[in-house]
Amino acid sequence: MKIAVLMSGGIDSSFAAFYLKKKGYNIIGLTFSQLEEKYQREELLRIKKIAKILSIPHFVFNIENIFKKEIIYPFLKSFRDGKTPNPCSFCNKKIKFGLLQKEAKKLGAEKIATGHYINIRKENSVCQLLEARDKNKDQSYFLWRLTQKNLSKLIFPLGKFTKEEILQKINKSPLGKVFLKGKTYKESSDICFLKGRKLSEFLKEELKKTPGPILNQKREEIGKHQGIQFFTVGQRAGIKIGAKSPKQKPFYVIEILKRKNAIVVGEKKELQKKEILAGNINWVSGKKPILPIKVKVKIRYCRKLSVATVYHFKPSICCLKFDVSQLAPASGQDVVFYKKNLLLGGGVIV
Repeated sequence: MKIAVLMSGGIDSSFAAFYLKKKGYNIIGLTFSQLEEKYQREELLRIKKIAKILSIPHFVFNIENIFKKEIIYPFLKSFRDGKTPNPCSFCNKKIKFGLLQKEAKKLGAEKIATGHYINIRKENSVCQLLEARDKNKDQSYFLWRLTQKNLSKLIFPLGKFTKEEILQKINKSPLGKVFLKGKTYKESSDICFLKGRKLSEFLKEELKKTPGPILNQKREEIGKHQGIQFFTVGQRAGIKIGAKSPKQKPFYVIEILKRKNAIVVGEKKELQKKEILAGNINWVSGKKPILPIKVKVKIRYCRKLSVATVYHFKPSICCLKFDVSQLAPASGQDVVFYKKNLLLGGGVIV
């Protein structure tokens, strides 16, 4: 079987290629370049070196313009609309397992493999996604948009390993010298197109200032901001208001009002929500379960799972009622549903 491995130049995708090659599969490497060459030169040189060590052909696809149109511009628009988007889950669906899946097919690949930490299994002709063995590295949160058509062509070899096991194995492999024994090589965990910048810096570079009012809960103006696109619900930094009394508690962004170009601030306790709406719902199995259904939910990648009940609200929109209040769920963020360690699906907070 010919398998195309999506290679980023990091330890995880490199190990995926090494592991599958060792298992006897016919491996080719695929890399998409979505930035100007000067920003990816080091990574591309490393990938070429890895491909040479593994004796596998490697193909690079320059998708800079498509990536801007499909990922970066919608990402910026969401912030202008006062939302907090997650570009990674959309990129996985649109680019990695959409555009590149088509390119891999043209090259004769029957399957695509990646360095994601997640498990996949087939049960009664349905492809299921399950959390990785290494819960600290599990990336199921970013794959909720995938469909059965996507999953039928995917392989995730890292799901059964811990990160420590992979480091040990790669250090003993011919790739060990590339990653300096896995100790000094730093892998990126940020949004790829930030080019090492903080998100706040990126937004200030890409979006123009649009000053507007800062309101309290009574809708009274108490200050000015430089643009709703620079704020997210739950944010504390960057809120500039007039003189505060010594007893005044810190202000947090409670709500963003796009039409008024305003942000509403209040105390941290006002960020607690027991009920949210989610749209763009996708059920990984391809079949909507009977609602209501009790599930475990993540409203952010770094957030722990919380118990909630999913109810039907409108077509493609569900209402989630949590057993315990959640801190600062923000419009535009991904909300992902689980049943034990099975990824059921997810949606986007309305």
